[in-house]
Amino acid sequence: MSFTTDQNGYYGNYGGAYIPEMLHQNIQQLQDNYQEIISHPSFQKEYKTLLQDYAGRPSSLYFATRLSDKYGCKIYLKREDLNHTGSHKINNALGQILVAKHMGKKRIIAETGAGQHGVATATVCALMDLECVVYMGALDVKRQSPNVARMKMLGAKVVTAHSGSQTLKDATNEAIRDWINNPEDTYYLIGSVVGPHPYPDMVAKFQSIISEELQEQLMDKEATTDPHRILACIGGGSNAAGIFYHYLDNKKVQLIAAEAAGKGIDSGESAATSILGRDGIIHGSKTLLMQTPDGQITEPYSISAGLDYPGIGPLHAHLIKEKRLDVYPITDIEALEAAMELTSLEGIIPALESAHALGILPKLESKKNEIIVISLSGRGDKDMEAYQKYFKYAKKHPHEDLEKSFLFVP
Repeated sequence: MSFTTDQNGYYGNYGGAYIPEMLHQNIQQLQDNYQEIISHPSFQKEYKTLLQDYAGRPSSLYFATRLSDKYGCKIYLKREDLNHTGSHKINNALGQILVAKHMGKKRIIAETGAGQHGVATATVCALMDLECVVYMGALDVKRQSPNVARMKMLGAKVVTAHSGSQTLKDATNEAIRDWINNPEDTYYLIGSVVGPHPYPDMVAKFQSIISEELQEQLMDKEATTDPHRILACIGGGSNAAGIFYHYLDNKKVQLIAAEAAGKGIDSGESAATSILGRDGIIHGSKTLLMQTPDGQITEPYSISAGLDYPGIGPLHAHLIKEKRLDVYPITDIEALEAAMELTSLEGIIPALESAHALGILPKLESKKNEIIVISLSGRGDKDMEAYQKYFKYAKKHPHEDLEKSFLFVP
């Protein structure tokens, strides 16, 4: 079984390009040229130089001693939080901004949820002296205000989306509308492995630097390229695609994803797409999608602004369908508790998205010499308001079942 796309951008039954006629020329141009562009030696040289000298790669592979002692196995953290801009998003942003320049585009648009992709896009636009417009849901603008300030300081125009749930889905809708109205000079720099072909494949390729480094680093530390398990969070799923990439066909390595269960699978406030979703089309591709019986998109919910998306990338949908990827739903409370655990044991404050991946650990039965690698996709600076609110509540109500009583109001 191969987990690469076919010539039409499908991973098995998922993917493709479902686009309005006005974007057909743009998408076709990208489909026809992206492979040649990104594989050219001059592109690769410039891209790898920027990853090293500007983004700060390779990101470290950190052996978490105290966390390992608690769970009785060897736990490594792939530290994408140490990259310039604070997450894995810079890997893809640098790659796509070079593609946009090669294609002669002068204006860049992007969507963002947690703000990390928006910051990365604003950063590379400042670097390359290109106009930048970032769409962000009104709810996310409120709960991720530090990143909004960073984007504006970097020169980006932040446009607030007030429709729907006012989160990532709605920001993406607005970005696509902008692209339809400005097809000639505008490049849409998509932040995850979602959207019409070739975006899922292209973004996965740019993020594959994570697993490429991981193989070399594990060989140095453990005399093997293969961990027993790799854990990552998925919303759209770009950090997961990156750390899984070089292991997709290696069945010796178990791939595990954490998705946002919100306030519980059956609460009506969740983003657990693998359980609650079914086949559908969103933002230009066929994938697993949370929807009503008549096909209307269900509004997702998660405490994490980067995971409250009603679908997942088509690659991940295919991996789930083929039973190559195991998925664990992680609730808000489980993610918050996992974040506190990492902070207290290792002195590392993770992003709420990454905390969902950490939330898988208590659910696993691990052996003494088992090697587990966790994608620490981003740092937690942007989520301090949520953390402070939760821990203040927990301190006041030490004997309550927080899973039932704690209500997060953004």
